[in-house]
Amino acid sequence: MSLKSNKIIFVLGLFALAIFGCDNKLKSKETSRVEYLPYYNDEAFTPHWIIPNSKEERNFHQIPEFKLANQLGDTITEETFKNKIYVTDFFFASCPGICPQMTGNMYKLQEAFINDDDILFLSHTVTPTKDSVPVLKNYARIHGVIANKWHLVTGDRTEIYNLGRNQYFVENDLSEPKDLNDFLHTENFLLIDKDRHIRGIYNGLNRASMMQLIEDIKTLKNEK
Repeated sequence: MSLKSNKIIFVLGLFALAIFGCDNKLKSKETSRVEYLPYYNDEAFTPHWIIPNSKEERNFHQIPEFKLANQLGDTITEETFKNKIYVTDFFFASCPGICPQMTGNMYKLQEAFINDDDILFLSHTVTPTKDSVPVLKNYARIHGVIANKWHLVTGDRTEIYNLGRNQYFVENDLSEPKDLNDFLHTENFLLIDKDRHIRGIYNGLNRASMMQLIEDIKTLKNEK
């Protein structure tokens, strides 16, 4: 074999090694990216990359205690979701705009995890004076809501709005502060882990966002 041929083989070998090395690094990076989901603790939804089960995680923002009533008239508290992953949103039964589509997408999530007891769903009404337990029960019947899998809740308006704006940060509106007199209306879904940490925000009207939410739920289930 000529010297020129040897040089060509040597250069090609280095090139292949470089490509292989880069490919391994990319795969490693992709694996570490989905090893665990970020944590959130403010309305800006700035991701915090915290190691699960660490001291920092234990001191991180959690959804506080709450007490509401679901479509069956049962009392629903944070204990209902103990050691459960859940997806939550805010709606109202008479909403003619975005709510039907949001409810339809939540139904699809319910169907995707229908046999998974670790996954629950929680929808808060933002018009609790109108959306009584009977109204929510009828809404649940119309939209295929499975009792004890997907809770539609009503209760004290102040508590619901405080949860939405100050704990879930669901409105995600940084333009100006709002108070109880300002109507809470948002298309966002939130993913909450077993320790009541916020782990993701998603557009409840967007198909790609819903697909991402399904994948993120699976990732969350695999966290150690």
